Amino acid sequence: MEDKEFLEKFSQPETKSYAFNQLVRKYQQKVYWHVRKMVIDHDDADDLTQETFVKVWQNLEKFKGDSQLFTWIYRIATNECLTFLKKKKTKFFLPIGDVSKELLRKLETSDYISGDEIAIKLQKALLKLPEKQRLVFNMKYYDDMKYEEISEVLGTSVGALKASYHHAVKKIEEYMEQD
Repeated sequence: MEDKEFLEKFSQPETKSYAFNQLVRKYQQKVYWHVRKMVIDHDDADDLTQETFVKVWQNLEKFKGDSQLFTWIYRIATNECLTFLKKKKTKFFLPIGDVSKELLRKLETSDYISGDEIAIKLQKALLKLPEKQRLVFNMKYYDDMKYEEISEVLGTSVGALKASYHHAVKKIEEYMEQD
């Protein structure tokens, strides 16, 4: 279903649930992996994905169509991640470095993480990045989003996003070259 069709069906009481279920089917996996790359932990990513779709359900009627539906959903998911990470810092009075260490520990001990040594090392490198650079890198590299789409999600200029991505790539390259 295209965005326009989703929105039409969602606006009709008799097809609202059906349309939403189709929307979740279409975007749930993408949203989950977007969130998972930020919070690392499977259970946290699962909860945040569910929270994202609860907010989508609650606010879909207010969606104006100024952006693509998928970028709007990604914006909600991104905000959920950032709020979650901020709460984690304030709840435990942790500086950002300690939150990154906790995420790194989860990366190393989780039963849900799989991948070869290089993939794990890349994930460790990503955890060294500031949140915004990590978000930009994940959206560009893993989600293959265009800078214009990322700009819609993050509300940042394309030029700033290109700079963030460039800095992230440089930092990752430096980390990957270490033994």
